[in-house]
Amino acid sequence: MSLENISQAKVFSGWHKQYQHQSSVLNCGMRFAIFLPPNAAQDSPVPILYWLSGLTCSDENFMQKAGAFEAAAKLGIAIVAPDTSPRGEGVADDEAYDLGQGAGFYLNATQQPWAAHYQMYDYIVEELPALIESNFPVSSVKSIAGHSMGGHGALSIGLKNQGSYCSISAFSPISNPMQVPWGQKAFSAYLGTDRDTWKAYDSVELLKRAQAQMPILIDQGDADNFLEQQLKPDALLAAAQQHNSQLQYRSQLGYDHSYYFIASFIAQHLDFHAKHMQAE
Repeated sequence: MSLENISQAKVFSGWHKQYQHQSSVLNCGMRFAIFLPPNAAQDSPVPILYWLSGLTCSDENFMQKAGAFEAAAKLGIAIVAPDTSPRGEGVADDEAYDLGQGAGFYLNATQQPWAAHYQMYDYIVEELPALIESNFPVSSVKSIAGHSMGGHGALSIGLKNQGSYCSISAFSPISNPMQVPWGQKAFSAYLGTDRDTWKAYDSVELLKRAQAQMPILIDQGDADNFLEQQLKPDALLAAAQQHNSQLQYRSQLGYDHSYYFIASFIAQHLDFHAKHMQAE
């Protein structure tokens, strides 16, 4: 699969690069960004943190706003930030910000017109890691993290693929999408009206079924205006307790849903993942 490098910049002695490629899973062109720390080399591959962004975002939001490069460079961790959905002419879309392009919800759509392109689960779990590992000086050791819709993606993907990731973290995740407006709208469109099929992508339901075998870190701002209506962390905590899952939840006083919040704690999340990556 050919990659086209569309931008690059040196940062903290590493490199931030953007690429585009044709995705066979999503049936469209896709873009992603990668940060390679200064110690990344073919004879010394580095572990990877996959970052999943939230509604309306692209690969650029985290890379430009989170301030993650200094810590990642020191820890020797690569960061990969994919786009949040398929895009382009002929890709189904919606006028609302919370459905369609920019709002893929990291699932495999089964309903038309979405099913033709919206296979983000397979893209994140299978196609993108294979592409990254075959083209960059990285190892197969990886963790996953995200924010809001991307926090939902990180949790649900990590919990369903516990042998593939060392750790999970999330900022302000949509924890119980089946029970909130954002998730109900997206799941109805992408998956149809059978709510049993939704459970495969709901982190609360996944934790009710089985223990999380890997450590999870969640940061949530207590001044987040989406907290009560859209995020539902209490349901996630209750589900985690059923099987004594390793979930650390931190309520952060005064923080909201923005990238100011993420920038304040991203170094701690990278430290968290580095510790568990090194244990591999």
